[in-house]
Amino acid sequence: MDVFKFGGASVADAQGIRNVTSILERMKGRPVMVVVSAMGKTTNALETVVEAYYAGRREQALDIFRKLFDRHVDVLREITADGSIQAEAHLDEFRTEVEWLLHDRPVRSFDYYYDQIVCVGELMSTVIMTAALQGAGRKVHWVDVRDIIRTDDQFRSARIDLTFTAGQVDRIIKHAFTSSDIVLTQGFIGSTDENESTTLGREGSDYTAAVFAALLGAAALTIWKDVPGVMNADPRTTDNPVFIPALSYDEAVEMTFYGAQVIHPKTLYPLRKHAIPLYVRSFLQPEVPGTVIGPKKIDGLPPVIIRKSGQVLLDMITTDRQFLRDETLVRLLELVKHHQLTVNLIQTHALSVSLCVDERRDHLEAFCQEAAAFLDIEVHRGLSLLTIRHPRPESTGDLTEGRRMLLQIRAGDVAQYVLED
Repeated sequence: MDVFKFGGASVADAQGIRNVTSILERMKGRPVMVVVSAMGKTTNALETVVEAYYAGRREQALDIFRKLFDRHVDVLREITADGSIQAEAHLDEFRTEVEWLLHDRPVRSFDYYYDQIVCVGELMSTVIMTAALQGAGRKVHWVDVRDIIRTDDQFRSARIDLTFTAGQVDRIIKHAFTSSDIVLTQGFIGSTDENESTTLGREGSDYTAAVFAALLGAAALTIWKDVPGVMNADPRTTDNPVFIPALSYDEAVEMTFYGAQVIHPKTLYPLRKHAIPLYVRSFLQPEVPGTVIGPKKIDGLPPVIIRKSGQVLLDMITTDRQFLRDETLVRLLELVKHHQLTVNLIQTHALSVSLCVDERRDHLEAFCQEAAAFLDIEVHRGLSLLTIRHPRPESTGDLTEGRRMLLQIRAGDVAQYVLED
């Protein structure tokens, strides 16, 4: 058995969905678990819906959502000729679910409503993908992943209960394969024991696919993207990126830890534990083998360049100007955990500590209010974090030239720079 994961770019329109169908045609006779993301740009649009709704602009939220829903219906009708009555009815269930929620006033946290609304993107895209495969004569079983993946209630960053999830995989997913050669479900989402939708963090579909690969004992996991494989830099922002044909699990973990977008940071852990290879391949060039990630150490890698925007630098110094004691650091890190900040870089000095974190304005403001009780804080916004693995002197200068540098750290084979955008 194989597990395939298709991202939003691969199912962005009717032509993309037909292309995915043709890729899966190559797997006839072999069972495949397929994990699909929301159609391209859908998650961003649904985030706008949540923001408008939570700000009290209900009509705007409804208008954005209805236009988005209509686009999904149009795609469904395009790929199924006269349309699929069953699939349209299924889509309409999700429309009703969201519109019912949007007609109420928000009484819970923003993150809660984010998860209840944004999850609909994956649900709608998989209904359309299922209709396309059925129209091509494939035996496909659609599964609502919220019935499989149980999580805690940390909305927008939920953690999976692997014991419960494993039981559901045995009971539902494995049984589905007795009558279907494709089981198709959603990435990125799950649900609590009270059936409230949750999300696993942006790009969490990769992690979903890896969990399924591990629990199913898959031969391999393949993530289909719009690039030939793993590159040494983001091809959207870097001229002449270098293709990397093979990586070790450890190197890939390091890349994702520092912000490389090619795979989700949690994806490698279940794969490495079960020695399952990960292939990163192009849905635009499915004949190209792509990059394989496995246990073997790979020497001679090029500099790996990772840029992470939307960063905030917190320069903090003890209010009493005494040495930065261990208990002060422990207290600080407890606040970081409590307010769910993502720390990408930390530097300590005798009296001060600097943190480079992702911009999450509501969480960050609450953190600063509490930390101000024992630290003086200076906040710098509008920054990016540049990380270079295996740096070479001739390339580093070009990447930082002309930009104000607020912080730099060199440790072993990694150089990091906090820069103004």
